[in-house]
Amino acid sequence: MRNRLLAAAGGLLFAIAVTCSAQTAAPAADAQQFKPIPGFDASAMDTSADPCVDFYQFACGNFAKLHPIPSDLPAFDQFGNLYEYNTQVLHEIVEKAAAANGTPGSNEQKIGDYYASCMDTDAIEKRGLAPIQPELDRIAALKSKQELPALIAHLNRMGVGIFFDYGSMQDFKDATREIAYIDQSGLGLPEKDYYLRTDDKSVETRKQYVAHLANVLKLLGDSPDAAPSEAQKIMDFETALAKASQGNVERRDPAKIYHMMALSSFSATAPAIDTSHYIEWIGSPSVQEINVVSPDFFPALNKTLDLTDLSTLRNYMRAHLADSFAMRLPHAFDAENFDFYGRKLQGTPEQEARWKRCVQGTDGSLGEALGKLYVAQYFTPDMKDSTLRMVHDIEAAMGKDIDEIDWMSPDTKVKAKEKLHAVADKIGYPDKWRDYSKLDIHPGDALGNAMRSREFETAYQLNKIGKPVNREEWQMTPPTVNAYYDPSMNNINFPAGILQPAFYDKNASDATNYGHIGAVVGHELTHGFDDQGAKFDAQGNLHDWWTPEDEKKFEERTDCVANEYSQFTAVDDLKVNGKLTLGENTADNGGARLAFMALMARAALSGAPAATTPEQASEQAVTPQQQFFIGFAQNWCTNERPEYLRMLAQVDVHSPDALRVRGVVVNMPEFASAFGCKSGQPMAPAKSCRVW
Repeated sequence: MRNRLLAAAGGLLFAIAVTCSAQTAAPAADAQQFKPIPGFDASAMDTSADPCVDFYQFACGNFAKLHPIPSDLPAFDQFGNLYEYNTQVLHEIVEKAAAANGTPGSNEQKIGDYYASCMDTDAIEKRGLAPIQPELDRIAALKSKQELPALIAHLNRMGVGIFFDYGSMQDFKDATREIAYIDQSGLGLPEKDYYLRTDDKSVETRKQYVAHLANVLKLLGDSPDAAPSEAQKIMDFETALAKASQGNVERRDPAKIYHMMALSSFSATAPAIDTSHYIEWIGSPSVQEINVVSPDFFPALNKTLDLTDLSTLRNYMRAHLADSFAMRLPHAFDAENFDFYGRKLQGTPEQEARWKRCVQGTDGSLGEALGKLYVAQYFTPDMKDSTLRMVHDIEAAMGKDIDEIDWMSPDTKVKAKEKLHAVADKIGYPDKWRDYSKLDIHPGDALGNAMRSREFETAYQLNKIGKPVNREEWQMTPPTVNAYYDPSMNNINFPAGILQPAFYDKNASDATNYGHIGAVVGHELTHGFDDQGAKFDAQGNLHDWWTPEDEKKFEERTDCVANEYSQFTAVDDLKVNGKLTLGENTADNGGARLAFMALMARAALSGAPAATTPEQASEQAVTPQQQFFIGFAQNWCTNERPEYLRMLAQVDVHSPDALRVRGVVVNMPEFASAFGCKSGQPMAPAKSCRVW
């Protein structure tokens, strides 16, 4: 529960915001072994393509042929390959911990027992609904709406996303303190427009979702005759919440998700949720003021609760509870959950092998304990040193870029440089590891372990409220294949999990590595100066540090990027949403340019990068500048299912992978120079956009 209100804009990848789980995959998928892809992957290239016509095809044209999508995944790309490889690595670690029977209370014992209990499907099947029955009974015992807030608090504490969301966040306007927030939530579909769009595909998705809800209710014991109508009433309830919710584009503006209110004033807008008592029941410290992220949502929630019968509210909570813990329930729940969220929504034919999901669950619940074991084996000090050197090079390039741009006044440049110099660099893993001593993990208790882990995390986050911000904390576990910028912290974060081949390859040239991980570093640094990050100052406060003239010029440049990407087709009849993806597109463009500048500066200091190892032989055929752009493009080599692409095009703040390549190189004269492209060719248009 960091400032996750802006988390999507700060991260390199997209995390699907729906409940998903899966059952054991087919043996072929389970047996597949993944290996690191080299930084310069000549085999992925289609050298018959003209790089000036379609550079993505040139750099990645054979990737999909060489890497068919595994049957248990919706897509496969460089990130996916490294993620799968890291999952295999973590699998070895957790299997070893499970076999070791570690000292009771030790991290090794907790890792081993969490994983082993998750894997024990025979025990899960044998126990049936018994482990979750107390929670179902608690819902069934709800006799009046006055009792509802206490029940919501209880379920929210276990991470069941119903009705609304409550948690801790860094104050946008005072980055030294942690405050409470309350926000819209409670939808089973990815975001509000899934409930409102009228195209045929959206209508069909809603029918499938209602059928899914009905199936879950039947698994919970409701009659086949009653379940469909019960499910439709849940859908009607969620649709009312969706209509009152903010949209994805609106939520990208920090000013529109920051509304500090006295608790007493807010409580009057939604008396049905009894906020002051809810805060006590969920285990939060007392608060006198709160950030009401989406103010219009709560009066509508209050009205909807008043109009909705108690039976529907109980069914809504039952269905979401079962979906939330589907993986720890009998197979029928797990399979039903995957059938909708995986197969229908994303187009994934088969479910992931259970061992993969249990490894992921262990990482999610004991991430820093598991991460400590991971980095000890897979992240050496020289890897950290090399990454930090590159980060410093790219930060120096950003300083030079700020000095040289002609559209920013000296006064604003001073503020921009002040912010740049205040950016904190976090590489690999935290300096201080999380303490899991108060988390109880029991052998053979898959559901209980998941519930206690979620409650442990909820308590950990809520305990921050009213306290000074801990700037040393990480929001991703060390094995994570991702990176992020946090605007309130003003820091860039690169977990050890992404600092592996292909993104960082010690056998590749500097040019290739600057194209790969260097562009990632530049991407995250640029987030501090995109249309969201630029609204936060050096200390991480939401504060306008721009002159009015410079702000207008900045908006003209970001408008150019938004309009440019809005012309790109994401899939079939769907265009890219240039406003939703603006921050990521700005970061992609700025990141690649900064990494290229840093490479050229490094080459000037040490001489032109030379290929010196056998692994670099294929790189010798192209210039260092070309190596850079090929490395950058190969970050985004991908193979995606059309259903998955359609879903991402509607909810993701990132553009489709192929467009993350084309959308950058068309804006970089350095690319045209490197490949000898003539003005007017598709990858070298006469008109281009540039922010940084």
